[in-house]
Amino acid sequence: MNAETKTGCLWGVGVGPGDPELMTLKAARILGSTRLIAFFAKQGRPGNARTIAAGLLRDDAEELRLEYPFTTEISLNDPRYHLDMDAFYDSAAEQLAGRLAAGEDVAVLCEGDPFFYGSYMYLHDRLAARFPVRVIAGVTGMSGCWTAAGAPITHGDDILSVLPGTLPEEALTQKLAAADAAVVMKVGRNLPKIRRALAAAGQLERALYVERGTMAGERIERLADRDEAAETPYFAIILVPGRRGKR
Repeated sequence: MNAETKTGCLWGVGVGPGDPELMTLKAARILGSTRLIAFFAKQGRPGNARTIAAGLLRDDAEELRLEYPFTTEISLNDPRYHLDMDAFYDSAAEQLAGRLAAGEDVAVLCEGDPFFYGSYMYLHDRLAARFPVRVIAGVTGMSGCWTAAGAPITHGDDILSVLPGTLPEEALTQKLAAADAAVVMKVGRNLPKIRRALAAAGQLERALYVERGTMAGERIERLADRDEAAETPYFAIILVPGRRGKR
């Protein structure tokens, strides 16, 4: 609790890419001392961030599930997406605001780093001006993946491009063709489009496919060798390592 305002503190806790041992000491300390734990999850799923943090929560922790309105991927171009997601984050923020105003600290679990494509950001945007906030950095998913793959991603003065797989194919192709090194996130059902863009950009042979990096069931292979008919889960990422060889 914040002694001056008598309101609780909102903690955005980065829990890392999947392996609980890649969580920071600070994150572990806060999770072990905060009673109210909030986390995002799809309906019927345990929530990946909650799974990562499972062994670190207090025995008397109260858990607040924040369930996404969609259970399957939906196109960002679908008008329902932004309307429903905005309403969802508004509602989630108000749930937390009630607890914070009552003087309770709340720790929100976030995979990877909270400020790097993390769902926590949308709560932060809505609450940071109203309540004390502390954010704990986490190892990003992409960092965990390139380390698991044994693939140095940037050398010397390489420029790293981080691209969402939701981009139009032409834009992906252009950005990949110009990249020294690249990470493509938000893969899922976008993989066929990403693969075509990599091929058109002359980068397919360098690309690595990493599935569930640092987690149980981790899978790493050259994208060019991957069966195009194979199912691609949500937790997949494409790496295009930068310059290779001696400097």
